Amino acid sequence: MNIDFFTPIEDSVATHVVLQASSVLGRKVQLHTAQDGFPDLSDVSIAILGVKEDRGTVNNLGSGKELHEIRKYLYQLFPGNWHTHIADLGNIENGNAIEDTYFAVKSSVAFLLKNNILPIIIGGGQDLTYANYRAYDELEQTVNLVAVDSRFDLGSLEDESSSKSYVSRIIMEEPNNLFNFSNVGYQTFFNSQEEISLIDKLYFDAYRLGQVKDVTLVEPVMRDADVVSIDIGSIRQSEAPANKNASPNGFYGEEICAIARYAGISDKVTSFGIYEYNSKLDSNCQTANLIAQIIWYFIEGVNSRAKDYPFATKESYQKFTVLLNDDDPINFYKSDKSGRWWMEINLISNNKHKRHALIPCSYRDYEQALQQKTPERWYKALQKLV
Repeated sequence: MNIDFFTPIEDSVATHVVLQASSVLGRKVQLHTAQDGFPDLSDVSIAILGVKEDRGTVNNLGSGKELHEIRKYLYQLFPGNWHTHIADLGNIENGNAIEDTYFAVKSSVAFLLKNNILPIIIGGGQDLTYANYRAYDELEQTVNLVAVDSRFDLGSLEDESSSKSYVSRIIMEEPNNLFNFSNVGYQTFFNSQEEISLIDKLYFDAYRLGQVKDVTLVEPVMRDADVVSIDIGSIRQSEAPANKNASPNGFYGEEICAIARYAGISDKVTSFGIYEYNSKLDSNCQTANLIAQIIWYFIEGVNSRAKDYPFATKESYQKFTVLLNDDDPINFYKSDKSGRWWMEINLISNNKHKRHALIPCSYRDYEQALQQKTPERWYKALQKLV
């Protein structure tokens, strides 16, 4: 890793940690400080990095600054019964051009992924999700991306890369390693009917805000994700005011924390980002406090991983076969370890797609199949494979 990309965290954060109780999270994290230098990553499994790039934001300049406020709130929290070793790598500063910042993020995340270290990215515009996604190129695998956002951020092909068009760049640019894109919490009036139709035609998944108010529906979605990207604008303005694109409607604080925990529990999630924090609008540091708790719940989830897929064999599952009237049978698997469910697609011959043979689902999908209704997630995954 090129540690020259990173600058130390602010001295105020290190000082704040010293003033806290000896058992707070900040005392357990290896911090990149001016005094101690860059942390040793040999035993680290989670790395926190800030990115100060805001040139790709739309109507939210200032995001990526004052990240020390998030760190102060995070490091004064008490950890759970965690076994993971955590390091804070500091901040990636703006490059001469925005593409330079993308390169720094891409190469840094790629290094972490290759060393089985899970990056948590804070700050900057959500267009940084593109740089995060491109880091997977070196792994030569297809990628599932989940964005928690009130908007699809498709933009148009003519738009420059930004926080409102980065998804189109991910979809269209070669090498195209995107297998599935899922949006969680979109609000219809922020998205054109053409965009909604396009998501459906591409067999991607989109869940309206009202639909996922039952946050348990998000768990199978997160279980199938490699990259999770959260736009603070998906949270209602009263809960997280530090975003110029904030809306009166959105997720409540406890809902977004539950979603983050589901992302952490997922055995497949290998990178996580929270974007569009604008400290200039953060009344009483409320949003920084909430982001700190979102990160806490994500790490809590990581430490609660059941590791029942893809680590286990099918002998660790109960198998249920459902015969549909007009289609081939669908095999469902229920984990003996966690009680979670998967559906199987048997038509995969391409090695690149074999990791998508088992699709996370819920007991509701199994019930739907018993009623002779093909589960939507199974159908969409099948269409992308045939």
